[in-house]
Amino acid sequence: MGTLSKVLCLMLLCCIVAAAEGTLKYKDPKQPLGARIRDLMNRMTLQEKIGQMVQIERSVATPEVMKKYFIGSVLSGGGSVPSEKATPETWVNMVNEIQKASLSTRLGIPMIYGIDAVHGHNNVYGATIFPHNVGLGVTRDPNLVKRIGAATALEVRATGIPYAFAPCIAVCRDPRWGRCYESYSEDYRIVQQMTEIIPGLQGDLPTKRKGVPFVGGKTKVAACAKHFVGDGGTVRGIDENNTVIDSKGLFGIHMPGYYNAVNKGVATIMVSYSAWNGLRMHANKELVTGFLKNKLKFRGFVISDWQGIDRITTPPHLNYSYSVYAGISAGIDMIMVPYNYTEFIDEISSQIQKKLIPISRIDDALKRILRVKFTMGLFEEPLADLSFANQLGSKEHRELAREAVRKSLVLLKNGKTGAKPLLPLPKKSGKILVAGAHADNLGYQCGGWTITWQGLNGNDHTVGTTILAAVKNTVAPTTQVVYSQNPDANFVKSGKFDYAIVVVGEPPYAEMFGDTTNLTISDPGPSIIGNVCGSVKCVVVVVSGRPVVIQPYVSTIDALVAAWLPGTEGQGVADALFGDYGFTGKLARTWFKSVKQLPMNVGDRHYDPLYPFGFGLTTKPYKM
Repeated sequence: MGTLSKVLCLMLLCCIVAAAEGTLKYKDPKQPLGARIRDLMNRMTLQEKIGQMVQIERSVATPEVMKKYFIGSVLSGGGSVPSEKATPETWVNMVNEIQKASLSTRLGIPMIYGIDAVHGHNNVYGATIFPHNVGLGVTRDPNLVKRIGAATALEVRATGIPYAFAPCIAVCRDPRWGRCYESYSEDYRIVQQMTEIIPGLQGDLPTKRKGVPFVGGKTKVAACAKHFVGDGGTVRGIDENNTVIDSKGLFGIHMPGYYNAVNKGVATIMVSYSAWNGLRMHANKELVTGFLKNKLKFRGFVISDWQGIDRITTPPHLNYSYSVYAGISAGIDMIMVPYNYTEFIDEISSQIQKKLIPISRIDDALKRILRVKFTMGLFEEPLADLSFANQLGSKEHRELAREAVRKSLVLLKNGKTGAKPLLPLPKKSGKILVAGAHADNLGYQCGGWTITWQGLNGNDHTVGTTILAAVKNTVAPTTQVVYSQNPDANFVKSGKFDYAIVVVGEPPYAEMFGDTTNLTISDPGPSIIGNVCGSVKCVVVVVSGRPVVIQPYVSTIDALVAAWLPGTEGQGVADALFGDYGFTGKLARTWFKSVKQLPMNVGDRHYDPLYPFGFGLTTKPYKM
């Protein structure tokens, strides 16, 4: 064969290969979604299918692991970062390095990277930290949370991540639960309203096709409604425990938020660690498959919680074979393993081989995972860039968070009986006192799920404005601001203060570490209230993830504000205290008198709160 013939043959071969490439329907965005999914599934081996169902932690997601096991998803656990105070560029490079490994596999299926962005992009240094959901429920403002969702999506995309494990649509029925601050309200109707954060995160659903997942391009992220279902109703508020309630209660209180989430095109739903009447939700086929998938027609994918299938048994991981069987059979599509991926892959492979798990169940999971990946454009644009880096902690987003803070404040008392209201405070005074550890502590202000899983103490872990700094920013230049974290009574009496702002509350916590039976303000908070409010007019600002015991101190307090966990923008607290804006918030949770009353929710027969659901005094903006 001559040289020309060889060249012609080579060119012909190249054309054939190119033509064959052209017939890869799954790589063609012009093809219908269903055709792309079917085409890709038909090309996949069982091991490639199983790999798509596995989500692993970034610390074990080496390029070799991604390629060898065809891993479908990676996550950052709470506080899991590429480096301390990592920049957007560091994040993007890490995510892209993992993604390039996925793209180098035979079929080049991109992985989806997920992270807990539950009140802004909370793992990331310099991000805007919005108020936790307990405060946002107070606003009863769906448009506000939609804007927060859109801002959060941009900040998550700034770090190259396309998937957020939010929102939590739990209906917390007992404030002793350590996750109560992740819940918008004890009233499911407010939780339903707040699902408007989903189109904020994902974009507005262009079609009314029920249950179809939707993510509107590179400025948006896939959302995750969690934790399905009844997580907020456990006995005595014990985290991951048993929700004892009849069907009417489960479907009437805890399920309604999921109707809205599915109708708004939520891409994924995370299953709850908790049980319903003794059966772990991770093993509840009737609700996960029967109700969520078949009745509600949810078409996105169902994901487990962190080691969620392990915790089907007590103690966890007691019988892993059973856990894998029960979890997959229940209808969970993606397993947040997150470390022992070879154990999971070996176990599920064995059960498929033994025909314990039918291949149809694997194909259902795969179809749903691929549907989300195709829908969000991951196949077309799998790699991130730095085009959104300037969105992280942007001025615009911080202003939005500040707006959310002032709208989430609830004024519970304003002036002693017969006395004039204390608020708004005068900006022009001689000398004022600010007291309490929470006044100058960004970590306390933000709460759990901030930079780390459990949250932090101090001001050097991220960027923001403390309440003390906000007060100093707001008062007249001639007003002397004295800060004393824990003043004694003599200091206060001799100080000749015009008034005092006392900021006390809870330390940060997350999940079971926040479970409590006493719900008290941290020491020395109560003694600070006594020392200060006994000698000078005072407003007490409570920074907490839930209502706390306050009744013993109310009579000594002139004004009382519930600030919840406001996040990085403490200026919003000063905005209302000094009258630049009025107080408008109304309680979305019942404020109890004593923990002995719990659980106590609006509508209960024996309802005798200190401040009822819906309560909140208002003030007008003060015009100078």
